Amino acid sequence: MPRTAGSRSDSISGRAGTTRPFSPHLRDGPALTEHGHMPWIYLLSAGLLEIGWAVGLKYVDGLSRPLPLVLTGAAMVGSVVLLGMAVRTLPLGTAYAVWTGIGTVGTVIAGMILFAEPADALRLFCMAMIVAGILGLKLA
Repeated sequence: MPRTAGSRSDSISGRAGTTRPFSPHLRDGPALTEHGHMPWIYLLSAGLLEIGWAVGLKYVDGLSRPLPLVLTGAAMVGSVVLLGMAVRTLPLGTAYAVWTGIGTVGTVIAGMILFAEPADALRLFCMAMIVAGILGLKLA
C-alpha cells in the first residue's frame, strides 16, 4: 500500500476514525494522561522496592525459606513494573540511574542498620557521590 498523507508515517488512526500525529513516544493509556509528579512517585516506589528485594536476599537463606522468597520475588516484580511505568514518560537513562541509585544507597544504609555493616567515612563519601550523580542527572 503506498504511503499517503494519512499513512502510519504521518498519523495513527485511533478508534472511531480519529487521528493524531504519529510519534514513537506516544502510547495509548496512562502515559498520555500522567501529569506532574506521578512518574517520579512510580520511580521512587520502584527504588524502595529494589531496596526491599535486595535486603530480602539476605533472608531467603539460599532460596530455602518460602515466605521471604515469595516476598522478595514480589518486590522484584513490583520494582520492575513500577520502573516500566516511570519510563513511559521519564527519560530512560535518568530513570534507570535514579532507580539503581535509590537501590544502591538504600541497600547500603539498610546493611549498616540491619546487619552492622561498616559506616566509615569512605563509604559515606561514595554514597554522597552517587546521590550527587543522581541529582546531576535529574537537573540536566
